[in-house]
Amino acid sequence: MNHPAEVAIHTFLQNVMLGKASMDKDILNLVSKDVEGALGRQFSGEKRKFRLRMSNIGRKKCQLWFDKNHPDQKISDSPYFLINMILGDIVEAVFKGLLRASKVEFGDSEKVSLKLKDMSVDGTYDLVLNGKVDDVKSASPWAYENKFIDFETLQSKDSFGYVSQLVGYAKAKGVPVGGWWVINKANGNFKYVSASNVDTEEEMGKIQNTIDYINNDEPFERCYEPVAETYYGKPSGNTKLGIECSFCSYRDKCWDLKVLPSKVSKSANPPLINYVKLADAQDTI
Repeated sequence: MNHPAEVAIHTFLQNVMLGKASMDKDILNLVSKDVEGALGRQFSGEKRKFRLRMSNIGRKKCQLWFDKNHPDQKISDSPYFLINMILGDIVEAVFKGLLRASKVEFGDSEKVSLKLKDMSVDGTYDLVLNGKVDDVKSASPWAYENKFIDFETLQSKDSFGYVSQLVGYAKAKGVPVGGWWVINKANGNFKYVSASNVDTEEEMGKIQNTIDYINNDEPFERCYEPVAETYYGKPSGNTKLGIECSFCSYRDKCWDLKVLPSKVSKSANPPLINYVKLADAQDTI
């Protein structure tokens, strides 16, 4: 545990299990109100139009380019996507309830506006704790164990733009950057990942660069290259999509893909691979 609030929450949870503590009615009502608000937002039925906002300014420029110019070519989200989103909102609401019940004082969510060169970008941060902006993230077991290890690891795998998002909130609020409260959706484990090592000015430069690229209608550019397929460390000669592109909703439009069973797997049911180039075929990029 690397944050005092972690100790406070663990102590409260242990006392609840021992029958020595409970969550006050006022806090329960606040949690219920937050969940109700989240349900209203997620299930409003309104189709969101593209605009640059705090929650997407850290995403890769190639994805934002498609969001603005060709949203109709996006691979449709699964119907379960909304459930996943609302689960994240519920986790945030409950976690804030735990902070309150643990007597941890914090400033609640607030809408802020980040003033930039030619425009402002709006968004709503999660909380301010110890005078710093923090974000609450629910994570899969894999992301919890492999992505949210420390700031440097998260930054190196930050395809969702969490770092720029947090910096933008802090700059707009006029307070230092805090970090992320990360909750494992599978087992309830949680931890705090500090962003104290972030280069704020570098991130602000990235944000401005992204905004200029999108607003100036620059030509499309991919942000990633295909990766070499290997088998026990030996290249097969094929190339495939990297992890970031594999999860992108515009991968079919961005790349001329061949989705085939793995060429190197010895399994009876080899996994499907997004191939960009096959060694025994013409260039398909």
